Amino acid sequence: MEAYKQEFIEFMVDCGVLKFGDFVTKSGRKTPFFVNTGFYRTGAQLRRLGGYYAQAIKETFGLDFDVLFGPAYKGIPLSVAATIALSEQYGVDIRYCSNRKEIKDHGDKGILLGSPITDGDRVVIIEDVTTAGTSIEETLPIIRAQGQVTPVGLVVSVDRMERGQGTKSALKEIEEKYGLKTTAIVTMQEVIEHLYNREYNGRIVIDDSLKAAIDAYYEQYGAL
Repeated sequence: MEAYKQEFIEFMVDCGVLKFGDFVTKSGRKTPFFVNTGFYRTGAQLRRLGGYYAQAIKETFGLDFDVLFGPAYKGIPLSVAATIALSEQYGVDIRYCSNRKEIKDHGDKGILLGSPITDGDRVVIIEDVTTAGTSIEETLPIIRAQGQVTPVGLVVSVDRMERGQGTKSALKEIEEKYGLKTTAIVTMQEVIEHLYNREYNGRIVIDDSLKAAIDAYYEQYGAL
């Protein structure tokens, strides 16, 4: 596993973004692990997070695209942090764009904030975590309504590696349904590989008991 992925896993633990216990996902599944990017709360944390996203974006999509689109609300700071990192690390000036939940009818009007999306633009979508793929159904029509644009792909922080609306993973379903390439900074398999029975900051993050609970979860919800 690449060093930056190992660093990112530990970074999530340090920030309280990656948690283990008893949780319920937005899709209603009871899960022993949870990823909440809302716990990135400082400028230093967002700067590091943007750098990890930028590396994952470059490795999968390259740098030949125009706009990084972050769906409201969590995608807004992600798009800003990642475009700053792409500029600092790779010298490219990618535009950022997000949507509003409600269309604004005064001042800076419309449904978008940040950069407009125009004909010919190639757009990469950035999100935190995709469990069932429902948010992409809302996001793509907004992007495509802006003109003759090309949605290139989707990047998330963690691939939970569980079924979406069928038997395949949510990311695989998105690829097949919408023709989008998808990627994640890390997968849950990589998280488990790095943390299982390994001491970090004086404790074992994933012990045998937690590993058994994760295995049971994937027996029920794991993607085929």
